[in-house]
Amino acid sequence: MRDNNFDFLRFLFAIFVIISHSYPLSVKDGNEEWLLSVTNGQTSWSSIGLAGFFTISGYLIYQSLQRSKSLWSYLWKRLLRLFPALIIVLLLTVLMGPIVYESDISYLKNRSVYHYFFRNISLYNLQYHISGVFQNNPYPNAINGSLWTLCYEFTMYIFIALFFFIKYKTKVIKYILVVLGLAMIVGFSFYMDHLKELRVLGMYGESFLDLCTFFIIGSLMAVYKIETVKHKRSFLLFTLLIVMTAFYFDSFSYIKHVFLALLVLFIGLIPIPYFKDFGKYGDPSYGIYIYAFPVQQTLMYYFKYDSLNLMLYSILISVPLGYLSWYIVEKKALMLKNRFV
Repeated sequence: MRDNNFDFLRFLFAIFVIISHSYPLSVKDGNEEWLLSVTNGQTSWSSIGLAGFFTISGYLIYQSLQRSKSLWSYLWKRLLRLFPALIIVLLLTVLMGPIVYESDISYLKNRSVYHYFFRNISLYNLQYHISGVFQNNPYPNAINGSLWTLCYEFTMYIFIALFFFIKYKTKVIKYILVVLGLAMIVGFSFYMDHLKELRVLGMYGESFLDLCTFFIIGSLMAVYKIETVKHKRSFLLFTLLIVMTAFYFDSFSYIKHVFLALLVLFIGLIPIPYFKDFGKYGDPSYGIYIYAFPVQQTLMYYFKYDSLNLMLYSILISVPLGYLSWYIVEKKALMLKNRFV
């Protein structure tokens, strides 16, 4: 068992995403997401969750590349981690669509039904709806809005794979990641107006810079071996102070990619009793993430909950589904990581 809290943090970040989604997906009740209100609109629970996911992913994926004996070994592990669970949730979505379907056209004659799986398994240029499914929900025509981040994650897997050919040239990799990270932070902070409308393969310039910069910083910290830093608790307090000060002065967006990423990594790398052993029961975070949105939409279809009730019931359902996904699909898929290598 790894002596860190990353498994617990990923679980927590998946819950953060559910919390944020509960507001736009529910019946309008006047409630506003607490963190969004407190920070004067600077961030939300889902933004913190996604930042944490991409930071931890960048940190761990780079380490995985370093351990991989071949490029195919690295890519095979990435494919096994991402696609089996995604295939199952997409198939279940199509198969269970008729129970929430409302249309004069027969479900089997609806062309969008047959496009849904193949468009979304490609990760890019996603299809978010099947016409007639959830079209009368408060947030209509979106079956699984959480899938939008997967193309950014997979793109970074491919980018990091390029370092395999120079993985022993640490100084070169440091230089590349530092320059790239700085360029992305500057682009996000000062040139976003020119990049907002940029779209390539379904990926938007603003989202790419926002999420992928966290991934780059996480990878850079893996290169610098942040786990070997002494006095981690002091650094954690310092980064926390910087983040809280930035919130106070409405400047969080300028510092988040460095200091929020560092805060996540230091929290993860300082073992906390009980939390550091969280992973021995499995890793449900990915399953929670990809199942929660359709669970919330289904609950809204039948019960029309307010935000707090939707939050509560969707967490109670999504967490067991995340564990089922881990034990039935993801864990078994990862057992194949040494096959075909």
